[in-house]
Amino acid sequence: QLQASGGGLVQPGGSLRLSCTASGSTLPNYAIGWFRQAPGKEREGVICLSVVGDSTYYADSDKGRFTISRDNAKNTVYLQMHSLKPEDTAVYYCARRRSRFCSQYDQTGFTSWGQGTLVTVSS
Repeated sequence: QLQASGGGLVQPGGSLRLSCTASGSTLPNYAIGWFRQAPGKEREGVICLSVVGDSTYYADSDKGRFTISRDNAKNTVYLQMHSLKPEDTAVYYCARRRSRFCSQYDQTGFTSWGQGTLVTVSS
């Protein structure tokens, strides 16, 4: 099971770093994705990181503002978010893909969803 953490209240234009950790699973062996679900909306993909370090964005609006990275020694994947907007407000989840790679056109194949972390962007 993966666990997302690091959410909180941040002002528009601010930054936040989320962490994704795992118990019983070695994150370096899998592609890891970040997803979000805003109030009243369906869950959507944010970004995915392959085992070789390639990032795949699922939404153009996040390019240039969000980056994903991993620290294999800590078995942790990070989502660094800058220039946050009120529309980024959502519960953010991380998940492990049943593959070592990501696909911009395929957001399926993710498993080990855990509890998300709430990000609220508001002044």
